[in-house]
Amino acid sequence: MFASIVLAVSLIEVGWILASLLSLFVVLSVVVLILTWLERKALGRLQRRLGPTRTGPMGLMQPIADALKLVIKEDILPSASDKAIFWVAPVIVVVSAFMIWVTIPASPGSPTSQGLVVKNLELGLFYITAFAVVGILGLVLAGWGSANKYGVLGGLRSAAQLISYEIPVILVVVAVAMLAQSLDLRVIVASQNPVLYVAVLPLGLVIFFIAGLAEVGRTPFDIYHAESEVVGGPFVEYSGAHWAVFFLAEYINTFAIATLASLLFLGGWLGPFLPGVVWLLIKVFALVLVVFWIRGTFPRLRIDQLMAFAWKVMVPLAFYTIVITAVYLFYDWPAWTLTLMSLAGLGVVGYLLYRRVSAPGKRVAVVKARQEQQSAQRRAANRSRGGLASVK
Repeated sequence: MFASIVLAVSLIEVGWILASLLSLFVVLSVVVLILTWLERKALGRLQRRLGPTRTGPMGLMQPIADALKLVIKEDILPSASDKAIFWVAPVIVVVSAFMIWVTIPASPGSPTSQGLVVKNLELGLFYITAFAVVGILGLVLAGWGSANKYGVLGGLRSAAQLISYEIPVILVVVAVAMLAQSLDLRVIVASQNPVLYVAVLPLGLVIFFIAGLAEVGRTPFDIYHAESEVVGGPFVEYSGAHWAVFFLAEYINTFAIATLASLLFLGGWLGPFLPGVVWLLIKVFALVLVVFWIRGTFPRLRIDQLMAFAWKVMVPLAFYTIVITAVYLFYDWPAWTLTLMSLAGLGVVGYLLYRRVSAPGKRVAVVKARQEQQSAQRRAANRSRGGLASVK
């Protein structure tokens, strides 16, 4: 009898977890549709266009039309490809993007309830960073299994980029965990009452957000599937539903980066008057709009610029974040000291980057001024020779 009760309880728990995972997948799919529509509308406004308007009111049915088109589109399988790897690669990418949401909470919970989360983990941040790395394997396998040299090149570029930018993400996560003394996301959010970590460690938010853009392959870090660079990257041989799966994972990861940035630095669901979930969505979609704004504003980096920025700027800044956080905690200084150290590092690096970026323009201005001076001297010499000739 006791064994039957235990078995029934276990089956109920398994059923509840499966139902929660299915509900989570449906919610994320709807979020992806919303993000694709919102991105088109935002880019349209930035480029003085209207964006989708024809399919449904305000173009709201356009994402559904695009999804149907991709599902019914012919799915081509290259004859020389490794079919098992070719089919498994997109599954690995989307599963790694989906599984990190298992432990991302949307509400604080209570002693009797976990809140809006499938399974809250005390080591939630460790779980998220571990699963996020798995997606790199899917991109490499996608290029390798395609039997296409450009696909292999795109897969290797994606691995180099994602591994490089994973380091600053992990180091910033460690710094936040040091401040909160926990890897539990609910504890981290609770520790930001009344002072948000964006005020204490603004450098951490900048590093996490920029490295997160590179992790999901958003502009200006979309080099590994840039058509002008390496054809279509690791996705060059994919079409139809398989191609759509990769970009489903990209939008899920984009939403995840915005959500994690909100939880780690902006207080997540903390806020007055409105329900916590509403505050979390406001902060997340504000960051998502910043992502879209960056796509419509900045040009794509070259691969050498991208890698140099990771190893010469982002990784040293991330180590600097760890050091100043450790010093702040060890000496028990007031919070404003960590803010000053963070802003000092951000200001110095920003100034050096500005000098580096503006140097070519200054050199062009110097050369142009020299050419204008030489032209003026030649005109003056010609006028003087003309005057002498008229006197003679």
